[in-house]
Amino acid sequence: MHLEELESGGISASVEEVQRITDNMSDFDEDDDEDQVPVKLGFVEKSSQPLLRQMFPCKAGGVPAWLDPVNLPTGKSCLCDMCGEPLQFLLQVYAPIAEKESAFHRTLYVFMCLSMTCLLRDQHEQWKRGPQKPSRSVKVFRCQLPLTNSFYSSEASKDGNAILLGTGAPLCAWCGSWKGDKACSSCKTARYCSEKHQVLHWRANHKTKCQQLSVSSKSCDGSCIDDGSSNEIITAASKALWPEFEIIVGDEELSSSDADENSDSLVSKRMDETVNSLMDSFEGDDDRRSWATFQLHLAKAPEQVLRYSRDERAKPLWPTSSGRPSKADIPKCSSCGGTMTFEFQILPQLLYYFGVDNDVNSLDWATMVVYTCADSCEGSPAYKEEFVWVQLTSQSSTTA
Repeated sequence: MHLEELESGGISASVEEVQRITDNMSDFDEDDDEDQVPVKLGFVEKSSQPLLRQMFPCKAGGVPAWLDPVNLPTGKSCLCDMCGEPLQFLLQVYAPIAEKESAFHRTLYVFMCLSMTCLLRDQHEQWKRGPQKPSRSVKVFRCQLPLTNSFYSSEASKDGNAILLGTGAPLCAWCGSWKGDKACSSCKTARYCSEKHQVLHWRANHKTKCQQLSVSSKSCDGSCIDDGSSNEIITAASKALWPEFEIIVGDEELSSSDADENSDSLVSKRMDETVNSLMDSFEGDDDRRSWATFQLHLAKAPEQVLRYSRDERAKPLWPTSSGRPSKADIPKCSSCGGTMTFEFQILPQLLYYFGVDNDVNSLDWATMVVYTCADSCEGSPAYKEEFVWVQLTSQSSTTA
């Protein structure tokens, strides 16, 4: 479900059609009633400068800007539980909590496997295994720091960015995401998170450049990863990474006055066969109502890729009623055992900006909803794993 489909009418009903469907629904669930809850919307745009960790950025694609650059996730946390491959960075959201001293800085990171087969299995495993025995191809990590910490000065530099203290862990020369625990045995400079990434880098260009590299990490010719102690851009050799965008956050307009104008430019011009077949596959009025509500919200800002709110009344915007998690499906916090609540969701429009092909085997989702510890608990580990619920499109889910 990509933005190009929204532009061409591939999966979106016109605002008038969606409104007609909504008006025809009389049996509304009380839980689905929309309060006037403030929601932040995220939009992507190319940044005019590198999005470095001292900027505490919200960003999508590229490599992560680790908040704690030393104590990174390790081991199986970095891998897809389905295929065992290292996960790829999707996006990060800088979301500090003003009233919580230990969360003066706070960032949430989303990683996922590139395989649609694994994503289909992930959705299936959600129901089969339950929240206590997760097997995931999409993972979310939370890191938070107080104002006074070991990595950033409490005073900003002249350019408004934080002043870095100390150095970060060396990162994988191939993916630029995970800690480089393994070093090239020849040059001793290039570092890797896995044997797979070392092999890929060797085959790509490291074989010919290995002898040219000095032991110093600063002579890595751009293929090795800066340790985060300088202002240098962190680069990676992999060409499979998604392009980097800054996520610009703004308030959602609660009125629908702009919906018709927006629908003329990007949201659908007509109902085509794809829409009809999708709506025919819905299991009942609940699905149709959810889809209509989803489209009405998208019509107000068709290019949104993220919806964020920590308001305790906030609820995810579900494309369909079927496939939603129950309260029992949302686990307790794996660190403190406390309640997990909705914080943000990722929309499939992001795939359009990443240039992901829109065919049967391509990566796709209807929405990914992230739940985090309501107390944003403290303590170890530095990166606590949170919970994400994946809802796939009707077409995708039927092939699982």
